[in-house]
Amino acid sequence: MEGKAHFPTVCKETLADLARGQHPYATILGCSDSRVPPELIFDSDFGDLFIIRVAGNVVSPEVKGSFQYAGSLLHTPLFVILGHEGCGAVQAALAYKYDRVEQRSHIQALVGNIVPGLPDTAAGISEDERLAAAVEANVRWSMHQLMATQEAKDAAKRGAKLVGGIYEIRSGCVRFLS
Repeated sequence: MEGKAHFPTVCKETLADLARGQHPYATILGCSDSRVPPELIFDSDFGDLFIIRVAGNVVSPEVKGSFQYAGSLLHTPLFVILGHEGCGAVQAALAYKYDRVEQRSHIQALVGNIVPGLPDTAAGISEDERLAAAVEANVRWSMHQLMATQEAKDAAKRGAKLVGGIYEIRSGCVRFLS
């Protein structure tokens, strides 16, 4: 039904097909936030998406390895960096950048991955506007980091696409970045 999300059901034939291998049409790096499940957001079935989730959708060696696997072995033609409004990891990065608020050690490691991509914002901007700009900048920063890898350059030559998007929790829509 158009405009209505469905929860996928799995039959024996689907399970048998999935047991033979995976052929996802997209690889998605998204935030761990429980309100942002890519499978439901994109109304996809089992096996459609190769999902990588980490708070703040940060790029780490493990994430690069997962992207390398998806591109080199699964040949997914579409790669998506999916941020979301109100991201707590990005909020923590802003608190560190502007107020030097430090988090616990492993959270601070996530923050340290986000801060280099944050823009300097103009004085007088509201906290909500600052956070929205930072979430978008974080998606673009993750895209930039991935595009710097040889695997991404090779995938682009094969026609694979990398896009960024922001999931708007209030509306349930994804706004793709240009």
